[in-house]
Amino acid sequence: MVADKYAGAWRGVLDFPISGRQQKPRKIGLSMVIDKGLGLTEFKDLLEVAAPYIDFIKLGFGTSVFYPAAILKEKIRLAREYKVDIFPGGTFFEVAVLQGRLNLYLQTARELGYTFIEISDGTIDLSRTLRLTAIRQARTEGFGIITEVGKKDPRDALSEGQILNQIAVDLDTGADYVIIEGRESGQGVVIYDNNGKIKEDTLANMLSGISNLGQIIWEAPLKQQQQSLIISLGPNVNLGNIQAGDILALEALRVGLRGDTLRTTLPAVEVS
Repeated sequence: MVADKYAGAWRGVLDFPISGRQQKPRKIGLSMVIDKGLGLTEFKDLLEVAAPYIDFIKLGFGTSVFYPAAILKEKIRLAREYKVDIFPGGTFFEVAVLQGRLNLYLQTARELGYTFIEISDGTIDLSRTLRLTAIRQARTEGFGIITEVGKKDPRDALSEGQILNQIAVDLDTGADYVIIEGRESGQGVVIYDNNGKIKEDTLANMLSGISNLGQIIWEAPLKQQQQSLIISLGPNVNLGNIQAGDILALEALRVGLRGDTLRTTLPAVEVS
């Protein structure tokens, strides 16, 4: 379905100013869209236009519970049809843990057709034993696994060492990817200051302590964050919490078809 359908009208006319962008199917350069309640028409339109540039769709927070069953199942079916993985938000998982219903949560997610599960403790306190049990159990149920590290409330912030240790443990236990918490706001959490700017020292310390950057997804809801991470880490950095309406703009940033990253490719001499 996909190859001919997505042959671009401009193919062969121009080269991407930034080369090396991985195409789907891919293991790096992932883009995760957060869906906070798109209707079926909007959702299908998004996939029609942008499926080649979307790797994951997260149905944010606990929004999954509010969809009529038929609509939720159709959204999941459409995502799978367009070769996009889909999963419910980590807060939904946290509520299931709080209520002692992890088994039922995973069973229901499997029956609905979700392809990945997010395991997080951004709000709750989750013991290491239960976190690792959840990873293994979700893997046994056939899901891909995305974990998230970092607390949503700055008062509960983890140290860089704690974050790096949790990343290593999660990956060793079987997580496919680990999300670095950035929230929907991109402010005052982990690598971002209260204005949404990247804390360069924190980022540098994180990078020095992560052995496989290809398995890290940086939540970067703000354009300035996406731009900075692409310039620092290249066009194939994994980015998450992208708004549906921003996915093509993000792809343009990745390949130098937007002025903010195009300028990094310009020669020192003026183009005549």
